[in-house]
Amino acid sequence: MTRYGDAGAMELRDVPEPTPGSGEVLIRVRAAGLNPVDFKIREGKLRLLKRLDLPMVAGSELSGVVEAVGDGVRRFTVGDPVFARVDKGKLGAYAPYAVVDETLVAQMPKSLHFTDAAGLPLAGLTALQALRDELAVKEGERVFISGGAGGVGTLAIQLAVWLGAKVATTASPRGEELVRSLGAETVIDYRTQNFKDRLSDYDGAFDLTGGQDLIDSFAILKRGAKTVSVAGIPDATTARVDLDAGPLVTAALTVASAKIRRAARRKGVGYRYLFMHPSGADLEVLAELVDKGRLETVTDRVFPFEQITEAFAYLEQGHAKGKVVVQM
Repeated sequence: MTRYGDAGAMELRDVPEPTPGSGEVLIRVRAAGLNPVDFKIREGKLRLLKRLDLPMVAGSELSGVVEAVGDGVRRFTVGDPVFARVDKGKLGAYAPYAVVDETLVAQMPKSLHFTDAAGLPLAGLTALQALRDELAVKEGERVFISGGAGGVGTLAIQLAVWLGAKVATTASPRGEELVRSLGAETVIDYRTQNFKDRLSDYDGAFDLTGGQDLIDSFAILKRGAKTVSVAGIPDATTARVDLDAGPLVTAALTVASAKIRRAARRKGVGYRYLFMHPSGADLEVLAELVDKGRLETVTDRVFPFEQITEAFAYLEQGHAKGKVVVQM
């Protein structure tokens, strides 16, 4: 990634092979996932929150094989198949080799191919932390997930069911069969119906689409319930908890999110924008669920690494059902 901008801001370039430092592992990358956050970073939409030292190797998640380990590494050995959501400030997944702190890495699910495993970390961690930690979903509760057929949505539906919830979601007719197969009980065609006209008294909402869907999610919740979003506007809690930001960024996000927070307060509900945190321990939870048959990965398309520009163009159309991945 050479600069902020459109797809032309990224180019294939030879760079030196990285070397693992203390507590780090060198991974020979076999596949890497593409995510909306990756093109938002490229476009510069997150510069207020995190400025990058450009040029740098982009990419947020990967699967591969441990090639070497740094001093003090005890959890991994050369040859281990692993996957990771890499450090947010270092990135580096879109290359044949990447160095990652061992605390962010986990053994890959034994039942997955590298291409499917590469698309699990970012979306899986986002869904797990939103549902388990932020919404604290419990047995018998009802949860609404907007945009259930996407990369995060397909995993969120399954994780909500695993936590014991009944799930409602929005999808196109083309995505309905998919989300029902993953456990959604109520599916609303977002092209012909408004979910707020059909749903009420829900225990929580996980917003993946933003815009009017985010505002409408407040109307379907019980008083005191909460919407967690990854598509709205970050707020002061995001700044303090997720970004460890200073007072200026916190104040800026407080102002930017004021309209959304007022809309939530009028309905007597809470709002929280979530930036997930990389975690090898949470990846181990996801891997165990996959290997026990409780969590299924959904990969929409796999592109050769050399066609990463075309892969991003496809992702940015917004119609992928599941994850888009590049294979080394």
